[in-house]
Amino acid sequence: MSKGPTTRFKVEVLDGEKTSRREDVVVTEEPLELRLEWPGRPPEPLVVTMRTPGSDFELAAGFCLGEGFAVRPGAIDTVAYCTDVKLTREQQFNTVTVTFDGPPDREPPQRYGVTSAACGVCGQQSLDELADRNYEPVDPVEVPLDVVRRFPDLLREAQPTFGRTGGLHAAGLFAPDGRKVVVREDVGRHNAVDKVVGWSVLNQQSRKGLALVVSGRAGYEIIQKAVAAGLGMIVAVGAPSSLAVDLARRFDITLVGWTRGERCVIYSAPERVLR
Repeated sequence: MSKGPTTRFKVEVLDGEKTSRREDVVVTEEPLELRLEWPGRPPEPLVVTMRTPGSDFELAAGFCLGEGFAVRPGAIDTVAYCTDVKLTREQQFNTVTVTFDGPPDREPPQRYGVTSAACGVCGQQSLDELADRNYEPVDPVEVPLDVVRRFPDLLREAQPTFGRTGGLHAAGLFAPDGRKVVVREDVGRHNAVDKVVGWSVLNQQSRKGLALVVSGRAGYEIIQKAVAAGLGMIVAVGAPSSLAVDLARRFDITLVGWTRGERCVIYSAPERVLR
């Protein structure tokens, strides 16, 4: 069976002249193979992503929305671990099959291959292609400045595994008053976003009026996933990339970076940060 979010190792600690031995808790990183199927087509592998086990079905659903395969509400029929008898028990819990109610909203490529926990495959798509996908319109969100500044601390309070390992990213959906809707952790920042978006998809929860908060930097793939989810504000603890800023401005998303303490930098749609 797949491991949990953390793994224990016996380690040796060197601290100046002192040497000690103890157990250390590190974040688990394992491959997850995503397979797609729909009536008339058997399950076929699409991508393998390196992730932290947990919320795997949410990760799969969020990925399918972000890539344009499941834009329609209800397009995903079921999400389940693979029962292929050729796989070992551990492999079965590292393989997820997404079944659609019909052909996907966008034809999947033959296969993406393997993606790391560092960035998503989405960054390879052009802005023009992204604009052509039939995503729901981005929902503008207005949030008071004092809440924007509090978002990183509110996110951090919901990161139990990071507190034990120091090795995870996090993403969360929050209301404009600071209320936490959902937070997920993962070794990959794009996976964490897929998990919170996938949670909303599988639970049929509206994302309108919510802000996306991420614990690290805001790269292109994070903005792309926000566009797909219709999220109108992204607040990041770290810096954005140039392509992320371009994408946020093109789709009229409020993008806030370097959000630490009393300081933040607004890169697009500043009028929606209420002062």
